[in-house]
Amino acid sequence: MKRTGNRGRSATVRSTAGKRRKVTTDEERKPSLAESVYLGIKQDIFDFRLLPGDRFTENEVAGRLNVSRTPAREALYRLAREGYLKVHYRSGWSVRELDFKQFDDLYDLRIALETAAVKQLCDEAGRPNLEDLKSIWLVQPETRLDDGERVCALDEAFHCALVAATGNREMARCHQDVTERIHLLRRLDFTEAGRIAATYQEHAQILRAVLRQDADRAIGLLQAHIGTSKIEVRKISLHKLLSARRA
Repeated sequence: MKRTGNRGRSATVRSTAGKRRKVTTDEERKPSLAESVYLGIKQDIFDFRLLPGDRFTENEVAGRLNVSRTPAREALYRLAREGYLKVHYRSGWSVRELDFKQFDDLYDLRIALETAAVKQLCDEAGRPNLEDLKSIWLVQPETRLDDGERVCALDEAFHCALVAATGNREMARCHQDVTERIHLLRRLDFTEAGRIAATYQEHAQILRAVLRQDADRAIGLLQAHIGTSKIEVRKISLHKLLSARRA
């Protein structure tokens, strides 16, 4: 494929018949059918329209979304690899049950990784470079975001940035894996205004302590912040699950 260097221009591609046609940048960026199916099912799981234990077949997914079985199958296997679905050979698929013991273990691993990262940042000579985080979290209340999805993404980026600032790529890789595996429940922490406000306040406190290189205070605040989040997402997820089953 030959691409032009400027945004918005077209790229020239050769079709199977050997003829050239123009493909716009927007067309290049358009998600594939399998990607659209994947995103749709994943959102249904996140929003508890598909509940843990719900079973369905590949044909049912294809029929409901008006697609062929091939993109449906690709999307389902991708969700299974990511841990959202279970495949039952010859008998369809099901949404994985919530494993709170596993989530607790992952949250504890996250605490261990981030505690080690913060301690290293506070013990190093010279202040850590966290200027980007200051512009997001050290802001006046009236300028804070209230969109839960955007704050969730910024929250994950905040914690990943603390680990990445150590320069330890293996620690950052492990932490990123944990972050992705707890996203299903963690995002629920940003469905309530009070939890969004608490996130801003607690992140600001943690960040100020790290910038002052006050290790004891930064670690204490960080552990309390993540521990509270773990408790809250469990409560919210159980409430949402119970409400969805009653509906």
